[in-house]
Amino acid sequence: MSKFLKGTIILLAAGLVTRVLGFINRIVIARFIGEEGVGLYMMAFPTMILVVTITQLGLPVAISKNVAEAEARGDTAKIKKILVVSLATTISLSVIFTPALILLAPFLSETLFTDKRTLWPLMAIAPIVPIIAISSVIRGYFQGRQNMKPAAYSQVIEQIIRISLIAVLTKAFLPFGIEYAAAGAMLAAIIGELASLIYLLTTFKLKKKFRVRKQFFKYVQSGKSTFNELMTVALPTTGSRMIGSVAWFFEPIVVSQSLALAGVAAITATKQYGALTGFAMPLLMLPSFITYSLSTSLVPAISEANSQNNMGLIEYRLQQALRFAFITGGLAVVILYVLSDQLMEVMYGSSSGSHFIKLMAPFFLFYYYQGPLQATLQALNLARAAMINSLIGAIVKTAVIFLLASQPAFGINGVAMGILVGTVLVTMLHFATVLKTISFTFYVRDYVKTFIAMGLSGGMGFWLLNNLLPQNINTAIRVIFISSVIFALYFLLLLLFGLIKKNELIRIPFVGKLLSKFAFR
Repeated sequence: MSKFLKGTIILLAAGLVTRVLGFINRIVIARFIGEEGVGLYMMAFPTMILVVTITQLGLPVAISKNVAEAEARGDTAKIKKILVVSLATTISLSVIFTPALILLAPFLSETLFTDKRTLWPLMAIAPIVPIIAISSVIRGYFQGRQNMKPAAYSQVIEQIIRISLIAVLTKAFLPFGIEYAAAGAMLAAIIGELASLIYLLTTFKLKKKFRVRKQFFKYVQSGKSTFNELMTVALPTTGSRMIGSVAWFFEPIVVSQSLALAGVAAITATKQYGALTGFAMPLLMLPSFITYSLSTSLVPAISEANSQNNMGLIEYRLQQALRFAFITGGLAVVILYVLSDQLMEVMYGSSSGSHFIKLMAPFFLFYYYQGPLQATLQALNLARAAMINSLIGAIVKTAVIFLLASQPAFGINGVAMGILVGTVLVTMLHFATVLKTISFTFYVRDYVKTFIAMGLSGGMGFWLLNNLLPQNINTAIRVIFISSVIFALYFLLLLLFGLIKKNELIRIPFVGKLLSKFAFR
């Protein structure tokens, strides 16, 4: 099994576990602090992502790419220099931006978010910045060496610690007010990230081939050329991420201001935004653990192929990733669309926000494609083009949100539509950029077959939901049964249409040999 496939499978397994744990985490938060508390949490969360993006400076991707290339040459000294320069950069930026966030929190909460209760969640996230900054460098190092286990295990550890503390901290702080409970949820995230960092540092110390602290400052002083090499990839990459982070940072601000123009009260706006971004969006983004795993593995794999000028392997890797993203994303779209009300009821105890899923799910296939395409552009030294594409999408998204959400006829639905427009546009622009760079074959027949499989399995799901099962059966049992039938039919149709091949099934750990017996080719 190739390093690419092995690394992807490891990240997929960890991603699945992490997503399940993450949903438990969100369910606990929703049950304890409701839509309003989730709204406060989600209003503060983009600020954390923005500060982390600035602090990371796009280095994780640059580290992964450059370490992969140095590893291919067997240049251990170069790998150490990459690591030392990256750590020095991220630690320095953390020292600047962590106190800046604390100082700016009162202005952000009272002036921009129009809900001063966001102050404590904003204050609570500040300590997480240096922790994530350092851990991202270590993850980038391991990913560059195509060793995905440390990154995978660290994600699981972070979620387990967070879930262990989330109920305790939100319940402990809730008597002081809903904003303190939201801050407690942030505090649980900080402790989880700290545990993840401790694991990464321990693993690095056991597996490293060199001592980082030895002549650390000498490597920093002589690392100008290495810094410039990293920045060649990192700055366009961080530009692309920065655009997304800035757009997300302004999103709750634009939403709250737009809904105010539409006559929606601040508390109501917070609840509506919580239902959209805290309830509906996590469900829609569920398959993103697959695209994240593919994207993380694609960067070093395509960088290695590109350094060898093997264009055929680059297209093969991308085709693999996109086909897998489309097949898995298609299944997710069907289940989410058919069972939107029931899933929300089971997870959050309320169907509030389920209409967002029905509105957005069909278009989220574009979102599932976006990660592998962006990873390919970064690996091909086209991060600047990806940044420009993201900028265009962010501007259009923000404009659509403001234009629609400020009108009473659209309200919060205008926010959902703006997010969709931005997502579809960026994916199409990424695709166009890739097509200009490498040869790419469209297998139209396979896409048509996948859509047929989606339609048939979705139709079966609706029929079961409306005709077969009595309405008084427990909602969770209905969800499990209908989801299982949809999955079984969808998988059977994929095998029947030859969309999943025998040589691919056999590589799946534990059950691959058994499943491969049912493949037609």
